Amino acid sequence: MNAPRTQTVELLERLIGFDTTSRNSNLELIHWAEDYLKARGVASELMFDETGTKANLWATIGPADVPGVMLSGHSDVVPVDGQDWQSDPFRMEERDGLLYGRGTADMKGFIAICLSHVDDFLAADLKTPVHLAFSYDEEVGCLGGRQLAGMLKGLDVKPRLCVVGEPTMMGVVIGHKGKASWRCTVRGHEVHSSLTNKGVNAVEYAAELIAAIRALAHEKRDRGPFDTAFDPPYTTVHTGVVQGGTALNIVPKACEFLWEIRNLPADDLDTMYAGVEAKAAELEAEMQKIRPDAGIEMERISWFAGLGTAEDDDAVGLGKAFAQSNTIAKVSFGTEAGHYHDAGVPTIVCGPGDIEQAHKPDEFVALDQIAKCEDFFGRLIAWAEQN
Repeated sequence: MNAPRTQTVELLERLIGFDTTSRNSNLELIHWAEDYLKARGVASELMFDETGTKANLWATIGPADVPGVMLSGHSDVVPVDGQDWQSDPFRMEERDGLLYGRGTADMKGFIAICLSHVDDFLAADLKTPVHLAFSYDEEVGCLGGRQLAGMLKGLDVKPRLCVVGEPTMMGVVIGHKGKASWRCTVRGHEVHSSLTNKGVNAVEYAAELIAAIRALAHEKRDRGPFDTAFDPPYTTVHTGVVQGGTALNIVPKACEFLWEIRNLPADDLDTMYAGVEAKAAELEAEMQKIRPDAGIEMERISWFAGLGTAEDDDAVGLGKAFAQSNTIAKVSFGTEAGHYHDAGVPTIVCGPGDIEQAHKPDEFVALDQIAKCEDFFGRLIAWAEQN
């Protein structure tokens, strides 16, 4: 088994020690990384969210007027609440060649490798710059990634390539589905169930809209579009939570449900949503004939873009060369990559660890995966000195 650098492991241990669960601030980690870079003469730009409690970090090493390589990782992690861990999730432990801790695979391992190679980037005669991009709140809707994408759109010189270091076992991923989810609130009018003609049954109108959403799901399943690289090979539509009503003898005045679309990159999300919205408007008009104050409200609660990088894109060729892999893949999980790609930066996903370990108790990354990613960085540096 290849062994990673001691420095990388020590940096990962430090990063795991920051509890950056998405409900918390990530500023302690970001300021620590900023100081780490500053001590090496590398300036960072911080981009804060509207609350001032979260921030992205952006830093450039090498010539700033040349399209570079962007190395992207999110700093937040998912909660450990209710999970049965054998060790403290925020104190990294090594056992049998595996590093345990929340975020080891998803995805502080990649950030640790980025930081451990800063001295290498500085020592190299880089013709192509390296950009470090560490984001916030990826796990709750790619919020920091969207802010970074907005910044990228405004750059005069955009990166030539972005590598999002989510766990792919160091395989090169060129595509993943997008996702959007909504909260639908149906307002009816409450009456005794013996007087249904005078009420507006929020549960029944919600059920009609859910049926329309289910019909959309069947349409996508049966008619596509299809992409056999995905499992399932079509856009999926799903209602997951429904709440409404108080008693059987009361016509319910309120119902709320959550639903989502996970779309193929080539399938237009806005068109699909517009169809559901039109059905909601039709039902609302019917409701308001009985009670003008009845209605249906739709609130988007999360969203991230799909990724569909072309197989023949130069970014894919570079990623395969750095990873020493001739294969490419598409995956079902989402990342910030689609936002960066939509901002005009060709993007791939490639990082250490297995997505199967993400979000689970006793999350881990294997030492040999860290070492393989370090090899990837070594080949990247060698290329950046020549190009």
